[in-house]
Amino acid sequence: MDKILEALVSSSHSVPVKKAIVKKVVEAAEKEVTADQCQALYTLTTRLIFLGEDAFQKQVGFQVLEAYARYHRADFELFFSKNFVLGLLQQGYGPLDRKDPAVVDYIHGCLRLLISCPSVLDIFSIIQTEILRMVCERPEPALCACLATMLSDFVQCIPREKAAILFCQQLVRTIGYFHCPASQERELREYVDQVTKVSTLLQNIWKAEPVTLLPSLQEVFAIISSTDPSFDPSIALASLVQHIPLQMITVLIKSLTTDQNVKDTSMTQALCRMIDWLSWPLAHHVEMWVIALLKGLAAVQKFTILIDVTLLKIELVFNRLWYPIVRQGALVVLSHMLLSFQHSPEAFHLVVPHIVDLVQSLKQDGLPTSKAFLLHFTELVHCMMYQYSGFPDLYDDILEAIKELPGPGEEKIKLVLNQSAWTSQSNSFASGLLRLPGKSETGKTGLINLGNTCYMNSIIQTLFSATDFRRHVLSLRLNDATANTLMKKLQLLFTFLSHTQRAAYAPRVFFEASRPPWFNAGSQQDCSEYLRFLLDRLHEEEKTIQVLMTAKPNVSPGNGPSDNTGGETSAKDAGVSPVAPVEGKSEGNDERTLIERMFGGRLSTGIRCMTCNSVSEKEEPFTDLSLAFCPSTTSSPLQTEGPSEEPRGPCQGAVNGGSEAPEIGPSPKPVTASTTGVHFVPGSSEPPLSVPDLVDYFLAPEILDKENAYFCQKCGSLQRAERGMRVVAAPEYLILTLLRFSYDAKCHVRRKILDNVTIPPLMRLPVHAPPPKHSSSSSSPPSSPLQVDSPESSENLAKKLKPSQREEEETGLEGVWPAAQFVPYVLSSVVMHSGMSSESGHYYSYGRNLNGEPGNGQTEPIALTCSGATHPKQEVEVYGSQAAGDWLLFNDSRVTFTSLGSVQNVTNRFPKDTAYVLIYRKQDVTGGQNSTGGVTANGMRLGSEPPLQKELMDAVTKDNKLFLQEQELNARTRALQAASASCSFRPNGPDDNEPPGSCGPSGGGGGGGGFNTVNRLVF
Repeated sequence: MDKILEALVSSSHSVPVKKAIVKKVVEAAEKEVTADQCQALYTLTTRLIFLGEDAFQKQVGFQVLEAYARYHRADFELFFSKNFVLGLLQQGYGPLDRKDPAVVDYIHGCLRLLISCPSVLDIFSIIQTEILRMVCERPEPALCACLATMLSDFVQCIPREKAAILFCQQLVRTIGYFHCPASQERELREYVDQVTKVSTLLQNIWKAEPVTLLPSLQEVFAIISSTDPSFDPSIALASLVQHIPLQMITVLIKSLTTDQNVKDTSMTQALCRMIDWLSWPLAHHVEMWVIALLKGLAAVQKFTILIDVTLLKIELVFNRLWYPIVRQGALVVLSHMLLSFQHSPEAFHLVVPHIVDLVQSLKQDGLPTSKAFLLHFTELVHCMMYQYSGFPDLYDDILEAIKELPGPGEEKIKLVLNQSAWTSQSNSFASGLLRLPGKSETGKTGLINLGNTCYMNSIIQTLFSATDFRRHVLSLRLNDATANTLMKKLQLLFTFLSHTQRAAYAPRVFFEASRPPWFNAGSQQDCSEYLRFLLDRLHEEEKTIQVLMTAKPNVSPGNGPSDNTGGETSAKDAGVSPVAPVEGKSEGNDERTLIERMFGGRLSTGIRCMTCNSVSEKEEPFTDLSLAFCPSTTSSPLQTEGPSEEPRGPCQGAVNGGSEAPEIGPSPKPVTASTTGVHFVPGSSEPPLSVPDLVDYFLAPEILDKENAYFCQKCGSLQRAERGMRVVAAPEYLILTLLRFSYDAKCHVRRKILDNVTIPPLMRLPVHAPPPKHSSSSSSPPSSPLQVDSPESSENLAKKLKPSQREEEETGLEGVWPAAQFVPYVLSSVVMHSGMSSESGHYYSYGRNLNGEPGNGQTEPIALTCSGATHPKQEVEVYGSQAAGDWLLFNDSRVTFTSLGSVQNVTNRFPKDTAYVLIYRKQDVTGGQNSTGGVTANGMRLGSEPPLQKELMDAVTKDNKLFLQEQELNARTRALQAASASCSFRPNGPDDNEPPGSCGPSGGGGGGGGFNTVNRLVF
């Protein structure tokens, strides 16, 4: 029979004839055949299978072998012995190499025919040994696929126990050597199918023997972390990722990133190669493992690796977006890499040149998934352009390409950026010792206490919360000539507060530059005094620069703050760009300084002789109003604490905290209706004073007589007179200082007035038209419009003399002054003082969490006019529905969300925590109640955050890189110390390491304490 078959397949007969004869041969297998004939047939068919000249001969060999093996199984057992199998696996078949896939396919087919025979068990044991040897020789993908198919059908051939672990490790390493040089689609599909078969085999082994999984994954990492330049692992390893249980991500990544034996170079290689896996078409969950590793590295603060890998691989990840089969996973990784890389625009700018082409391609490709993908991609681009504004040359084409697509709102962008930064990610990969001190949930930056500097920190955060002022400062074009000016340092500080990745920034440079000369470093100081000094310095600097800008070319500005040593001076050289004029102003350009335009107002003081009724007026500038508490006697519901026995002399209005001389006599001041709208209702059940009450009291007229009689130039003698004040120019930001520290002449100490003052979120300030120039018999001196006062300027001396009585007047000042226009102001920030006296305590501040855009969802309150006609409780009730996140609490390095209710009730809860400095922001009268920002009619407001200038961005980028390096170094140090330290870390975060004089977590009601502050110093 074998001779017939051999002659047939080599004959020249047609294929149909040959098939017919082969069919007869196969049918003859059912008949009796001798053992020798069977062996001859088995030998012939095996030779045809291995060495057949064409596919027909190989097919004939398989058909005849299968037929005779089924009907003559005993003879086939003798032929297909373990020695024969061992020879095939070790030596091949004739000229056929042992590594040829045909050998494994032949053995696989024969095992199917012997599955029920006892002898197959011996063959299984042989195959178990030989299969391990074959895998160690790094077979090609085709042979591995054949092995995987055979082992999937015959799991008895898979090595067991320890050999199984070794087999899986070697099979993983073999996959790492796979490469596909083919470029044809058919060959590529065949290669992917081969890899899939091998990875599926590993998956089945891991499920059957879980003990093999972890060693296999360790082998994967060993392969991809190899730094051998001659070895480039295959991305086919990505096929294994989809078979790893997702619940193992946290454990594996934490173990990996905290292993001190893993070098940074190895970790960098591993991460880069995992990112390369995004190119594998059928791999699932690769993006999850990549992001998990990125987060794990951020958790242990290995920022150098993250920076290097991001810059190296960001373009490759972007290029994956062009291929629909892998673009979804690539976008997830790209989004994480870009959004977390917030210390520099470098990574984003690497992909910027390719964005327009990709957007246009996605619009045109017609795929159903492209539209949704494009929306997600556009949102990412918007976030990055918002984070790194100031590059119109790079972004113009992008904005044009995506202008028709919806973009995320500013609040969503800020939320996404805040949650994505390396320094603010909350993850479970870091141990307690390695937890990263990231920003709070607010996304805002605190200020580190440098040692009794809470007075400065609270003022800086207050000014930073003044949206328009902050935006104007950040938009100033200051060149190298103004590098040493205080405004330049403030601009840089505001930049860091806006863009640093630090949870809290240390303002050392600004502190040294802005500290008043009489302030001793490390000692307690008055925040209102510091604020006045700071605003005055900024004002005087700009005035000096304006003089230099208008000076002749030969004038040397060597003594100016710009530190120029000589030469010609121009606007460009002076370092300040011209300030945009105020719209509607009749005099051309507005030459006021930024401080004047933001905080400057004007106050007119009028004195009317009650004999001849002549009026003298004097107009003065102010940047803040110092509001005294009403003095009290038995005849007045508003009383000062303690007796006033000694006469006191006349005093000036406390504009800019003006100095106040002692007052004569304990004259009560019953309040009457006047042009200011003042109205105090007597009675013991009077509710707490409100801020409008104090403003009314400040502006109310008073009587000058007896020792304080006024010298009337018209009468030529001392006469009884009436003096009053009125605001004639309202500032953009109204600063109010509550004079809470009174001087005790007996004890020679400054005591604190702890009276609670209701703080309305919105009030209306009475503003009168400026007085005609001819009506003023005196004018303000030609001094600087901003004044700095001595440290004693804020004393709460009884500042008003005997008030004017309506029955004693025929015509008061209100008859001379025109009717007031009430300008609405919304509360912007409040500085609180916690403590019993000016010599002890702590400052912290509240700021309204506004972006300056209208329609932000915040409820506008009903305004309280500076008059007692509206009960203060109405304001609280109307505004009580405001959300809890609409206000922020700045307590040095801690920044937390709070609410208006907390701001208004803090003194009720913590009696020693009282409002000290308040800032109100003028509302746009033409914009309606809902207008809280944007571009206004007077041109004072900027609609959005200005783009960051290159110099400022470079400074932030440099500091952010330094911060990441510091965190990485600290993490390494802590990791090295962790083994020997029992438990040396503090659980309450970085603020536990506090400077000398710090009040700690109980720094007043805003910080979580408030009743144990007697021994604390102001810092």
